Amino acid sequence: MQRIIHPPRMNWQNIVESQGMLYHTIDGDPYWDETACYCFESSEIDLFENATNELQECCIEAAQYVIDKDLFEKLQIPAHAIPLIVDSWEKDEPSLYGRFDLAFDGINPPKLLEYNADTPTSLLEASVIQWFWMKDVYPDADQFNSIHERLIEAWKGMGISSDLHFACVPEAAEDLGNLEYLRDTAIQAGLTTTQLFMNDIGFEEIEGRYVDLDEKPIDTMFKLYPWEWLVNEYFGRKLATARVRLIEPAWKMLLSNKGLLAVLWKLFEGHENLLQADFNADTFRDNYVAKPLLSREGENVAVHRNGQIHETAGSYGGKPPVYQKLAPIPCIDGNYPVIGSWVVAGESAGIGIREDRQLVTTNASRFLPHFFK
Repeated sequence: MQRIIHPPRMNWQNIVESQGMLYHTIDGDPYWDETACYCFESSEIDLFENATNELQECCIEAAQYVIDKDLFEKLQIPAHAIPLIVDSWEKDEPSLYGRFDLAFDGINPPKLLEYNADTPTSLLEASVIQWFWMKDVYPDADQFNSIHERLIEAWKGMGISSDLHFACVPEAAEDLGNLEYLRDTAIQAGLTTTQLFMNDIGFEEIEGRYVDLDEKPIDTMFKLYPWEWLVNEYFGRKLATARVRLIEPAWKMLLSNKGLLAVLWKLFEGHENLLQADFNADTFRDNYVAKPLLSREGENVAVHRNGQIHETAGSYGGKPPVYQKLAPIPCIDGNYPVIGSWVVAGESAGIGIREDRQLVTTNASRFLPHFFK
């Protein structure tokens, strides 16, 4: 693994905007960053692919364990959401995608930091933007990236016969960009789609159905909106009786919960792709991380390192955390890279890389492209 300094393409902003990425800059600083890139050996790509497929299998076993052992309260999952989870699990409702965040130092096996299993973003840049960057800059190289093709095939296998609605919140440019990209892959798969925002959704009490602004029933919907928010909102409480199918399915609440890390360690202690994790802080003395079970974008993560504590800001403070051994994230030219390894329809599909000047990856951490020899 090498970090290579590389001059950005002329007029790169217009290039990525033409490819659908309108959120390439955050607060004046580049989010899409092509001033450097990462180069891997093909053997390292094999490591990512194998680790991702292995971790996906472990997570499915962990989900079954949570259900069998009734660990919902341990994961802070409200009682009224349990029937939704169990029902979707027993129906084997298919999952479209997810993203494992991995630590990799170029020496040891990749280590799981967390699983973004419900509403992962940075998809457009991982699938499309970095692919065309490589074609422009390293046309003879290759890239671990079959995300686009796999998404199209995954939609074809979802068994969707009605109009497919796509929804997110209106104020988030990154969410909308990722949503529109996913909608485009569904259209390429031959599906009929409608885009709306979460606050445009209504509910017909008599029919027991969700509807869009045209009063058209929402039979199937992809929601780029966290399950833990949805089940605690007024309309979300109608899900128990409403005739609607949501993607991602409700059972993904088990895998997007960071308590999964402790469950995985209990089931697969010593696995080469896992870091020690526990619900009990006394397990660790130093060099560990405390993560709220349902936090997002790196908020309220406390890093205990060499006797010092660094905590990120956020809105999840005061919530019970899970504790995880500090990961061996390398510092390369003052940057800490994290490998985002994508899963589509349950299989490894490619990677994207985020890096920051601090150990914790946040919503402002930069995305850098990659290639391999």
